[in-house]
Amino acid sequence: MGTKSKKGAINRNLLVGLITLSTFGLIACDDSSESSSEKDLTKNSGLEVSLFADGAFLQPPKIVDCETAQGTATTCYQFITSGAPAGRAPGPFCPRTIDDGADVSGSWFSKDGEGDLVDLTGNFILTLDDYYGDEKWLLYDAKTGKVRYTADKASCSGAARPDVEEQYKQNCIECELSYLDEDFSLTYLIPTTPIPSAHAWRLHTVGIALDGTELSGPAPISEILGSYTIAAFDDCGGHINLHQGYHYHSTTGCSNASVSDDGHAPLIGYAVDGYGIYAMRDAKGNEESLDECRGTTDDTRGYHYHAASPSENMFIGCLHGESVRPAGGPPGGGTDGGPPGGRPDGAPNEAGGPPPEHR
Repeated sequence: MGTKSKKGAINRNLLVGLITLSTFGLIACDDSSESSSEKDLTKNSGLEVSLFADGAFLQPPKIVDCETAQGTATTCYQFITSGAPAGRAPGPFCPRTIDDGADVSGSWFSKDGEGDLVDLTGNFILTLDDYYGDEKWLLYDAKTGKVRYTADKASCSGAARPDVEEQYKQNCIECELSYLDEDFSLTYLIPTTPIPSAHAWRLHTVGIALDGTELSGPAPISEILGSYTIAAFDDCGGHINLHQGYHYHSTTGCSNASVSDDGHAPLIGYAVDGYGIYAMRDAKGNEESLDECRGTTDDTRGYHYHAASPSENMFIGCLHGESVRPAGGPPGGGTDGGPPGGRPDGAPNEAGGPPPEHR
Protein backbone atom coordinates (compact mmCIF):
# COMPACT_ATOMS: atom_id res chain seq x y z
CA MET A 1 0.00 0.00 0.00
CA GLY A 2 1.52 3.33 -1.04
CA THR A 3 2.03 6.18 1.38
CA LYS A 4 1.54 9.90 1.01
CA SER A 5 4.31 12.44 1.22
CA LYS A 6 3.07 14.74 -1.59
CA LYS A 7 1.96 18.35 -0.97
CA GLY A 8 -1.20 18.50 -1.99
CA ALA A 9 -13.45 31.29 0.08
CA ILE A 10 -16.09 31.78 1.00
CA ASN A 11 -17.59 32.97 4.27
CA ARG A 12 -20.39 32.21 6.68
CA ASN A 13 -21.03 33.99 9.93
CA LEU A 14 -20.31 30.89 11.95
CA LEU A 15 -18.02 32.12 14.71
CA VAL A 16 -15.63 29.37 15.71
CA GLY A 17 -13.17 30.26 18.45
CA LEU A 18 -10.03 28.27 18.98
CA ILE A 19 -10.51 26.22 22.13
CA THR A 20 -9.34 23.62 24.59
CA LEU A 21 -11.39 20.49 25.03
CA SER A 22 -13.80 22.49 27.14
CA THR A 23 -17.26 23.95 27.31
CA PHE A 24 -18.72 26.49 24.94
CA GLY A 25 -18.73 29.98 26.42
CA LEU A 26 -18.51 33.65 25.62
CA ILE A 27 -15.29 35.59 25.10
CA ALA A 28 -15.01 38.50 27.50
CA CYS A 29 -14.04 41.61 25.56
CA ASP A 30 -13.95 45.23 26.71
CA ASP A 31 -15.06 47.48 23.90
CA SER A 32 -14.56 50.57 26.05
CA SER A 33 -10.78 50.22 25.95
CA GLU A 34 -8.47 51.41 23.22
CA SER A 35 -9.69 50.50 19.75
CA SER A 36 -8.49 46.99 18.91
CA SER A 37 -7.51 47.99 15.38
CA GLU A 38 -5.22 50.71 16.75
CA LYS A 39 -3.17 48.43 18.98
CA ASP A 40 0.32 47.78 17.68
CA LEU A 41 0.73 44.14 16.62
CA THR A 42 4.51 44.38 16.69
CA LYS A 43 4.85 44.93 20.46
CA ASN A 44 3.75 41.44 21.51
CA SER A 45 5.96 38.37 21.75
CA GLY A 46 4.79 34.86 20.88
CA LEU A 47 2.89 34.42 17.63
CA GLU A 48 4.38 36.14 14.56
CA VAL A 49 1.62 37.37 12.27
CA SER A 50 4.09 38.05 9.43
CA LEU A 51 4.74 34.32 9.03
CA PHE A 52 1.22 33.60 7.79
CA ALA A 53 0.75 33.24 4.04
CA ASP A 54 -0.59 36.07 1.92
CA GLY A 55 -4.33 35.65 1.63
CA ALA A 56 -4.63 33.54 4.80
CA PHE A 57 -7.21 35.94 6.28
CA LEU A 58 -10.24 37.82 5.04
CA GLN A 59 -9.10 40.97 6.83
CA PRO A 60 -5.93 42.05 8.60
CA PRO A 61 -5.56 40.39 12.02
CA LYS A 62 -6.17 42.68 14.99
CA ILE A 63 -5.72 42.51 18.74
CA VAL A 64 -8.76 42.35 21.03
CA ASP A 65 -9.22 42.02 24.77
CA CYS A 66 -10.21 38.52 25.85
CA GLU A 67 -10.28 36.11 28.76
CA THR A 68 -8.93 32.57 28.81
CA ALA A 69 -10.98 29.57 29.85
CA GLN A 70 -8.89 29.56 33.03
CA GLY A 71 -10.01 33.11 33.89
CA THR A 72 -6.94 35.13 32.88
CA ALA A 73 -7.63 38.54 31.33
CA THR A 74 -5.31 39.03 28.36
CA THR A 75 -5.23 40.12 24.72
CA CYS A 76 -5.80 37.91 21.71
CA TYR A 77 -5.12 38.01 18.02
CA GLN A 78 -8.38 37.84 16.11
CA PHE A 79 -8.09 35.96 12.83
CA ILE A 80 -10.98 35.72 10.37
CA THR A 81 -10.61 33.12 7.64
CA SER A 82 -12.62 32.00 4.63
CA GLY A 83 -12.46 28.26 5.29
CA ALA A 84 -10.08 27.80 2.34
CA PRO A 85 -6.28 27.38 2.37
CA ALA A 86 -4.33 30.34 1.01
CA GLY A 87 -2.47 29.78 -2.23
CA ARG A 88 -3.95 26.51 -3.45
CA ALA A 89 -7.15 24.68 -4.28
CA PRO A 90 -7.90 21.60 -2.12
CA GLY A 91 -8.10 18.11 -3.62
CA PRO A 92 -8.27 15.70 -5.23
CA PHE A 93 -10.01 13.48 -2.70
CA CYS A 94 -11.90 10.33 -3.76
CA PRO A 95 -10.92 8.28 -6.82
CA ARG A 96 -13.63 7.95 -9.43
CA THR A 97 -12.94 4.39 -10.55
CA ILE A 98 -11.11 1.38 -9.14
CA ASP A 99 -8.43 1.95 -11.81
CA ASP A 100 -7.52 5.47 -10.67
CA GLY A 101 -4.00 5.99 -9.39
CA ALA A 102 -2.42 8.24 -6.76
CA ASP A 103 -2.08 11.12 -9.23
CA VAL A 104 -5.86 11.69 -9.33
CA SER A 105 -6.83 10.72 -5.80
CA GLY A 106 -6.18 11.72 -2.22
CA SER A 107 -5.15 9.94 0.96
CA TRP A 108 -6.36 8.34 4.17
CA PHE A 109 -5.04 7.21 7.54
CA SER A 110 -2.92 4.08 7.72
CA LYS A 111 -4.66 1.39 9.76
CA ASP A 112 -1.44 1.14 11.79
CA GLY A 113 -2.18 4.56 13.30
CA GLU A 114 1.28 5.95 12.61
CA GLY A 115 3.59 6.94 9.77
CA ASP A 116 2.55 8.48 6.47
CA LEU A 117 -0.94 8.55 5.02
CA VAL A 118 -1.84 5.85 2.50
CA ASP A 119 -2.70 6.55 -1.12
CA LEU A 120 -6.46 6.51 -1.60
CA THR A 121 -6.24 4.89 -5.02
CA GLY A 122 -8.89 2.94 -6.83
CA ASN A 123 -7.09 -0.23 -5.83
CA PHE A 124 -7.23 0.82 -2.16
CA ILE A 125 -11.02 1.19 -2.51
CA LEU A 126 -11.17 -2.18 -4.27
CA THR A 127 -9.30 -3.97 -1.49
CA LEU A 128 -10.80 -2.27 1.60
CA ASP A 129 -12.31 -5.58 2.68
CA ASP A 130 -8.86 -7.13 2.89
CA TYR A 131 -7.25 -4.02 4.37
CA TYR A 132 -9.68 -3.83 7.29
CA GLY A 133 -10.47 -7.55 7.46
CA ASP A 134 -14.20 -6.98 6.90
CA GLU A 135 -15.96 -8.38 3.86
CA LYS A 136 -18.82 -5.85 4.16
CA TRP A 137 -16.72 -3.07 2.59
CA LEU A 138 -17.97 -2.22 -0.91
CA LEU A 139 -17.47 1.40 -1.97
CA TYR A 140 -17.71 0.69 -5.71
CA ASP A 141 -20.05 -0.74 -8.31
CA ALA A 142 -18.78 -4.19 -9.15
CA LYS A 143 -20.24 -4.04 -12.66
CA THR A 144 -18.90 -0.64 -13.73
CA GLY A 145 -15.89 -0.24 -11.46
CA LYS A 146 -17.09 3.25 -10.51
CA VAL A 147 -16.43 4.42 -6.96
CA ARG A 148 -19.41 5.60 -4.92
CA TYR A 149 -18.70 9.07 -3.55
CA THR A 150 -20.63 12.09 -2.28
CA ALA A 151 -21.07 14.05 -5.48
CA ASP A 152 -23.28 16.94 -4.34
CA LYS A 153 -24.00 19.20 -1.36
CA ALA A 154 -26.87 17.07 -0.05
CA SER A 155 -24.77 13.93 0.12
CA CYS A 156 -21.85 15.87 1.59
CA SER A 157 -24.15 17.19 4.33
CA GLY A 158 -25.57 13.75 5.06
CA ALA A 159 -22.24 11.95 5.11
CA ALA A 160 -19.59 14.38 6.42
CA ARG A 161 -20.74 13.93 10.02
CA PRO A 162 -20.25 11.34 12.75
CA ASP A 163 -23.85 10.06 12.45
CA VAL A 164 -23.80 9.23 8.74
CA GLU A 165 -27.24 9.06 7.17
CA GLU A 166 -28.09 5.52 6.09
CA GLN A 167 -28.24 6.24 2.35
CA TYR A 168 -24.69 7.61 2.39
CA LYS A 169 -22.99 4.65 4.04
CA GLN A 170 -20.62 2.68 1.79
CA ASN A 171 -19.35 5.90 0.22
CA CYS A 172 -16.09 7.72 -0.18
CA ILE A 173 -16.81 11.13 1.31
CA GLU A 174 -15.71 14.41 -0.22
CA CYS A 175 -17.08 17.95 -0.20
CA GLU A 176 -16.33 21.10 -2.19
CA LEU A 177 -15.69 24.65 -1.05
CA SER A 178 -18.51 25.73 -3.36
CA TYR A 179 -20.95 24.01 -0.98
CA LEU A 180 -20.20 26.52 1.79
CA ASP A 181 -22.58 29.42 2.33
CA GLU A 182 -21.69 32.55 0.41
CA ASP A 183 -20.87 34.47 3.59
CA PHE A 184 -19.02 31.63 5.34
CA SER A 185 -16.26 32.72 7.70
CA LEU A 186 -14.45 31.42 10.76
CA THR A 187 -13.07 33.55 13.59
CA TYR A 188 -10.17 32.40 15.76
CA LEU A 189 -8.83 33.99 18.95
CA ILE A 190 -5.28 33.18 20.13
CA PRO A 191 -3.48 34.82 23.07
CA THR A 192 -0.90 37.31 21.84
CA THR A 193 1.55 36.03 24.45
CA PRO A 194 1.32 32.40 25.58
CA ILE A 195 0.31 31.88 29.20
CA PRO A 196 1.67 28.63 30.72
CA SER A 197 -1.10 26.69 32.42
CA ALA A 198 -0.98 24.96 35.79
CA HIS A 199 -2.39 21.87 34.07
CA ALA A 200 -2.12 20.30 30.65
CA TRP A 201 -5.47 20.51 28.87
CA ARG A 202 -6.99 18.28 26.26
CA LEU A 203 -8.03 20.01 23.09
CA HIS A 204 -10.70 20.03 20.38
CA THR A 205 -9.51 22.56 17.83
CA VAL A 206 -5.71 22.42 17.82
CA GLY A 207 -4.76 25.68 16.15
CA ILE A 208 -4.32 27.42 12.83
CA ALA A 209 -1.86 26.62 10.05
CA LEU A 210 0.27 29.25 8.32
CA ASP A 211 -2.05 29.09 5.29
CA GLY A 212 -5.02 30.11 7.46
CA THR A 213 -6.46 26.61 7.67
CA GLU A 214 -7.74 25.10 10.91
CA LEU A 215 -5.60 22.42 12.53
CA SER A 216 -8.45 20.26 13.74
CA GLY A 217 -8.75 17.78 16.56
CA PRO A 218 -8.84 14.02 15.96
CA ALA A 219 -11.30 12.78 13.35
CA PRO A 220 -13.97 10.36 14.69
CA ILE A 221 -12.36 7.28 13.16
CA SER A 222 -14.60 4.68 14.77
CA GLU A 223 -17.76 6.37 13.49
CA ILE A 224 -16.33 6.87 10.02
CA LEU A 225 -15.20 3.28 9.56
CA GLY A 226 -18.26 1.95 11.39
CA SER A 227 -20.43 3.50 8.68
CA TYR A 228 -18.27 1.93 5.96
CA THR A 229 -17.12 5.30 4.75
CA ILE A 230 -13.75 6.91 4.05
CA ALA A 231 -13.59 10.64 4.82
CA ALA A 232 -11.01 11.28 2.11
CA PHE A 233 -8.13 13.72 2.60
CA ASP A 234 -6.17 15.40 -0.14
CA ASP A 235 -2.41 14.92 -0.21
CA CYS A 236 -2.03 17.73 2.33
CA GLY A 237 -3.99 15.84 4.99
CA GLY A 238 -7.11 18.01 4.87
CA HIS A 239 -10.72 17.79 3.79
CA ILE A 240 -13.91 19.88 3.79
CA ASN A 241 -17.17 19.89 5.69
CA LEU A 242 -19.96 22.44 5.82
CA HIS A 243 -19.13 23.64 9.35
CA GLN A 244 -15.35 24.04 9.30
CA GLY A 245 -14.65 24.47 5.61
CA TYR A 246 -11.30 23.01 4.64
CA HIS A 247 -9.36 21.82 7.69
CA TYR A 248 -6.37 19.61 8.44
CA HIS A 249 -6.27 16.35 10.39
CA SER A 250 -2.66 15.63 9.38
CA THR A 251 0.38 17.58 8.32
CA THR A 252 2.33 16.51 5.23
CA GLY A 253 4.31 19.72 4.66
CA CYS A 254 1.85 21.83 2.69
CA SER A 255 1.78 24.70 5.19
CA ASN A 256 5.38 24.51 6.38
CA ALA A 257 7.59 27.57 6.65
CA SER A 258 11.19 27.30 5.49
CA VAL A 259 13.63 25.28 7.58
CA SER A 260 15.40 27.62 10.00
CA ASP A 261 19.11 28.42 9.86
CA ASP A 262 19.81 26.11 12.79
CA GLY A 263 18.18 23.13 11.02
CA HIS A 264 15.21 23.05 13.36
CA ALA A 265 11.98 21.55 12.01
CA PRO A 266 9.88 24.06 10.05
CA LEU A 267 6.95 25.91 11.61
CA ILE A 268 3.52 24.57 10.62
CA GLY A 269 1.28 26.99 12.49
CA TYR A 270 0.23 27.98 15.99
CA ALA A 271 -1.76 26.18 18.66
CA VAL A 272 -4.78 27.74 20.33
CA ASP A 273 -2.61 28.69 23.31
CA GLY A 274 -0.21 30.70 21.13
CA TYR A 275 2.73 28.30 21.12
CA GLY A 276 4.24 27.35 17.76
CA ILE A 277 3.68 23.92 16.20
CA TYR A 278 6.60 22.59 14.20
CA ALA A 279 7.03 19.58 11.94
CA MET A 280 7.91 16.26 13.53
CA ARG A 281 11.51 16.04 12.29
CA ASP A 282 14.37 18.48 11.85
CA ALA A 283 16.44 18.99 8.69
CA LYS A 284 18.47 15.85 9.48
CA GLY A 285 15.38 13.71 10.01
CA ASN A 286 15.70 13.59 13.78
CA GLU A 287 12.93 13.85 16.37
CA GLU A 288 13.24 15.68 19.67
CA SER A 289 12.44 14.36 23.14
CA LEU A 290 8.93 15.64 23.92
CA ASP A 291 6.57 15.92 26.88
CA GLU A 292 3.03 14.49 27.01
CA CYS A 293 1.72 17.42 24.93
CA ARG A 294 4.43 16.81 22.30
CA GLY A 295 6.22 19.94 23.47
CA THR A 296 9.79 20.92 24.28
CA THR A 297 11.83 24.06 24.99
CA ASP A 298 14.91 25.61 23.40
CA ASP A 299 16.69 28.96 23.69
CA THR A 300 15.49 30.21 20.28
CA ARG A 301 11.81 29.28 20.27
CA GLY A 302 11.05 28.81 23.95
CA TYR A 303 8.32 26.26 24.57
CA HIS A 304 6.86 24.82 21.35
CA TYR A 305 5.21 21.70 19.96
CA HIS A 306 6.16 19.13 17.32
CA ALA A 307 3.39 17.51 15.28
CA ALA A 308 2.79 13.77 15.31
CA SER A 309 3.12 11.64 12.18
CA PRO A 310 0.30 12.03 9.62
CA SER A 311 -1.53 8.79 10.41
CA GLU A 312 -1.64 9.34 14.17
CA ASN A 313 -4.82 11.43 13.77
CA MET A 314 -3.47 14.16 16.05
CA PHE A 315 -1.13 17.11 15.90
CA ILE A 316 -0.28 17.50 19.57
CA GLY A 317 -1.27 15.59 22.69
CA CYS A 318 -2.60 18.38 24.90
CA LEU A 319 -2.27 22.11 25.60
CA HIS A 320 0.62 23.46 27.65
CA GLY A 321 -0.89 26.96 27.85
CA GLU A 322 -4.19 28.68 28.52
CA SER A 323 -6.62 29.24 25.67
CA VAL A 324 -9.74 31.26 25.10
CA ARG A 325 -13.30 30.12 25.51
CA PRO A 326 -15.05 30.18 22.13
CA ALA A 327 -17.88 32.54 21.24
CA GLY A 328 -19.43 29.74 19.23
CA GLY A 329 -18.55 26.50 17.56
CA PRO A 330 -19.55 23.94 14.98
CA PRO A 331 -23.07 22.63 15.55
CA GLY A 332 -23.90 18.96 15.61
CA GLY A 333 -22.98 15.91 17.61
CA GLY A 334 -20.27 13.36 18.03
CA THR A 335 -17.07 12.98 19.97
CA ASP A 336 -13.51 13.54 18.97
CA GLY A 337 -13.03 9.80 18.49
CA GLY A 338 -9.30 9.78 19.20
CA PRO A 339 -6.53 8.52 16.99
CA PRO A 340 -6.23 4.94 15.81
CA GLY A 341 -4.32 3.26 18.61
CA GLY A 342 -5.08 5.98 21.17
CA ARG A 343 -3.54 9.28 22.22
CA PRO A 344 -1.81 10.58 25.35
CA ASP A 345 -3.76 10.44 28.58
CA GLY A 346 -3.41 12.35 31.80
CA ALA A 347 -4.69 15.78 30.72
CA PRO A 348 -7.84 16.83 32.58
CA ASN A 349 -10.97 17.85 30.71
CA GLU A 350 -12.48 21.26 31.41
CA ALA A 351 -16.08 21.42 32.53
CA GLY A 352 -17.29 18.05 31.43
CA GLY A 353 -15.61 17.05 28.20
CA PRO A 354 -15.35 17.91 24.53
CA PRO A 355 -17.62 19.98 22.34
CA PRO A 356 -18.85 18.31 19.14
CA GLU A 357 -16.35 17.26 16.49
CA HIS A 358 -16.98 17.12 12.77
CA ARG A 359 -15.01 15.46 10.08
